[in-house]
Amino acid sequence: MTFWNLYFILKLYLFATGHLKPLWLANLAFVTALALTSPLRRRVWRIARFIVALGIGVPLFYYEAIVPPFSRVIEEASGLGSFTAGYWLELAGRFLPPALIIAVLAVVLGHWLVNRWLRVATFVVIALIAVPVWRTASLAITSAQSASTSGARTTSVVEQPLDHNAALAAFRTAESQRQVTFGKLSANPNEQFDVIILHICSLSWDDLDVSKARENPMLSHFDYLLTNFSTAASYSGPAAIRVLRASCGQEAHADLYKPAPQQCYLLNDLAHAGFTPQILMNHDGHFDNFLDLAKENADVQGITVESNANAAVTMHAFDGSVVHDDYSTWANWYAQRAQTPGPVALYYNTISLHDGNRVTGKEKLTSLESYPYRVNTLMNEVDQLADLIAKSGRRAVIVFVPEHGAALRGDANQVAGLREIPTPRIVHGPVGVRIVGLPGAHGPTTVIDTPTSFLALAQLLSNLVSNSPFKPGVALSQYAADLPQTQMVGENEGTVTMKTADGYAVKTPDGVWVNQK
Repeated sequence: MTFWNLYFILKLYLFATGHLKPLWLANLAFVTALALTSPLRRRVWRIARFIVALGIGVPLFYYEAIVPPFSRVIEEASGLGSFTAGYWLELAGRFLPPALIIAVLAVVLGHWLVNRWLRVATFVVIALIAVPVWRTASLAITSAQSASTSGARTTSVVEQPLDHNAALAAFRTAESQRQVTFGKLSANPNEQFDVIILHICSLSWDDLDVSKARENPMLSHFDYLLTNFSTAASYSGPAAIRVLRASCGQEAHADLYKPAPQQCYLLNDLAHAGFTPQILMNHDGHFDNFLDLAKENADVQGITVESNANAAVTMHAFDGSVVHDDYSTWANWYAQRAQTPGPVALYYNTISLHDGNRVTGKEKLTSLESYPYRVNTLMNEVDQLADLIAKSGRRAVIVFVPEHGAALRGDANQVAGLREIPTPRIVHGPVGVRIVGLPGAHGPTTVIDTPTSFLALAQLLSNLVSNSPFKPGVALSQYAADLPQTQMVGENEGTVTMKTADGYAVKTPDGVWVNQK
């Protein structure tokens, strides 16, 4: 029973640290079956027993562990296979940190010593009975105390998920009815401008805090700063669809892969408003068919994908592919920009902050260690882009919007870098809009702290397009008045997170709501 004693001790430890939710009756039945069959003498029967037990224990362990569902692992298998050996080693260090390995070795040694005088299996069985009984009793006492102090509060634990489901359904209904319309851009060349959407992979407010980059000057240079913005997604594909369909309310994750009404597509709206849409990336866009996804959701026939071939290579991604320097990519594009007459609407995607990137000249740093350098470099280069446009004498509206956060610090349910559960830390991103080419000082940044999402961004752009900010005597603050608000709801396939009064709730793939702080 030595192996299985350690198996159950590990489960108890992971339960205590919040990384596993045991099925107590199943584990008790499992350990009982193991104990009853342990006296087998013949080697062949012991091997057969071990194989059968593994067939039960491993799936049970995976089901109980707070990790992505196995279906998600199967779906992402091709992507996982493209990871470099260096990235696998980095991920292994996160899932199995040295402290945990040392603790496991100490437990194994302790078990070997103690098991010589005591039957550890007996204590394991006692623990598997005592822990759930103690936990149930503790929850009952806590609930009773809470009920006695709250007095008039009558909402029960059973009713709460129903409230969450009703709130989510109401959110879906309201969002399905919302839409932004775009007018025509001014025919006056002096009032025309480019729209440059910088879609940033792996950046949230929490990541800025972890990397101590919140004080970067770039944030203070925005004319509009949306401080309570929900990116809704925590993976790149869905994130690209959401920003490219920003003209309509937030769709359910499953609906992202269905055609949307034509008026929902932001680049299509900008094309009808008088812009020439273009796509540019600092990567090749092959991973998860990202480029094809972006072209499809631009909804613009024959949209141009600009080349990044001449831009400097400063990193290599988690799959070994090259990552071009952002400013170099922008500068090369902008050098060719004059060949396109009239205003341009550019969708630019960068993976400079993506997990697993290795910086040229800093290969010894893990991607978590190099993140502060990478994020400050990117933010500084956004300022350089604004300077480049200003010096050219042209005008532009730069939109800085993250795809999702990097999950730098992780949490009790996910290691750093894992984004299966789109928590507020991951979907709460810094979004800014900067107007380049205005004569004189812009005035203070207009801070928008109400809960917003892509619909507000589309409305702000619509306001700027319909009434050019480059007209004389325009007050920039007027464009941000009464922007549509959107509750923070994060979504992945099978998982939904929703803000609550005292934290947030997670709807798991099996439909259960779990409250989190």
